[in-house]
Amino acid sequence: MEKLNVWIDSDCGIDDAIAIITACGLKELNIVGASAVVGNVEVDKTYRNVRNVLSLIHREDIPVYKGAAKPIIKPYFSASYFHGSNGLGGAEIPESKAKHEEKNAYDALYEKARELGGNLYVAALGPLSNLAITIADHPDIVNYIRAIAIMGGAVEGGNVTPCAEFNIFCDPHAAEVVFKSGIEVIMCGLDVTMQMKLGQSDIDEIYAYGNKVGDLLYTSTITTKQFYRAENERMIYLHDCCPLFYLAHPELFKAVKCGIYVETEGEITLGKTVTDVYSDHKWEDRHCKAVMKIDHDRFIDMVKDIYRSYEE
Repeated sequence: MEKLNVWIDSDCGIDDAIAIITACGLKELNIVGASAVVGNVEVDKTYRNVRNVLSLIHREDIPVYKGAAKPIIKPYFSASYFHGSNGLGGAEIPESKAKHEEKNAYDALYEKARELGGNLYVAALGPLSNLAITIADHPDIVNYIRAIAIMGGAVEGGNVTPCAEFNIFCDPHAAEVVFKSGIEVIMCGLDVTMQMKLGQSDIDEIYAYGNKVGDLLYTSTITTKQFYRAENERMIYLHDCCPLFYLAHPELFKAVKCGIYVETEGEITLGKTVTDVYSDHKWEDRHCKAVMKIDHDRFIDMVKDIYRSYEE
C-alpha cells in the first residue's frame, strides 16, 4: 500500500494534539513535516506543543517549523479561554530534545512540496495564515500540492459567531487566499466535526490503557469537558482529527463537491464560509469539497485502536 505524504499545519491545542497522535498511528499516512501557526494560542506555544507531542510518541524525526505569529490582516483572536494558557488545557509533557529547525514554515513547506514532485497533501488544523503566506511567497506551490484538507468553516452555522468557525474567523483573509488558490480544498467544517464526539466513557477507556498518550488526552480535557455540560454529557469533539482521517479513510465520510468563498468584509458575517451546497445557483468554480457526514462508530473504534497501540 502506497502511503499518502502529509504535511501537518497546526495551531496545536487540545484537539490538535489528539489529531497529531492519531495521524502518526494511521498506517495510510506518511507524515513528512509539520508547521506551527498562531491560533488557539500564540505561535511560540503552538510550536512548542507540536514538538513536544511528537516527542511524546517518539517521532522526533518529523521536522517542525515555526510559522505566522499573527493573522495577515485582522487582529489576533485567542482561544486560550478554551485550550488554556499553554494550549493543552494545563497538561504538561516533557520538552522535546529534537533540534530546532532554522527554516521558516513557508520555505520548508514549499521545498518539501517541490521535492515530492506534487505528491503532497496538507492537513491544516488551524488558521490558514501559513498556507496563505506560502502561496504568496511561492505562487507555483499550487502545482505541487495535491489537496489541502482543512479543519475549519461550516456550510451552516458557526462557533465563535452565529456564522463563523474559529479557524476561519481567526484569519479570514488567509482563508480566502487558500480557497481561491486553485488547489483542491477539502473543508472539514463544523457540519461534520460536531458529529465526532468522544464521550466520558470513551475517554475513561482510553485513559485505562495506561500509556502516556491516554494520560495526555485525559488530563488535557478535564476543563474543556465542562463546556459541553449543556448537552447533559461530559465529552469532547475531535474536530482536528477529521482532515487526517478523511485523507486516510475517505470511505468513512460523505463529501460534496462545491464552491466555497470566505466573507472578509462583513461586520456581522466576517469569516463565514459561503458555499453553494444548498443553493440552486452554483458557482462556476467548484474545485472544493465540503465534508458533511462521518461513520462515527467506526471512527471512534479507530481512534481507540491507535491509542491502544502506543506503548506505556
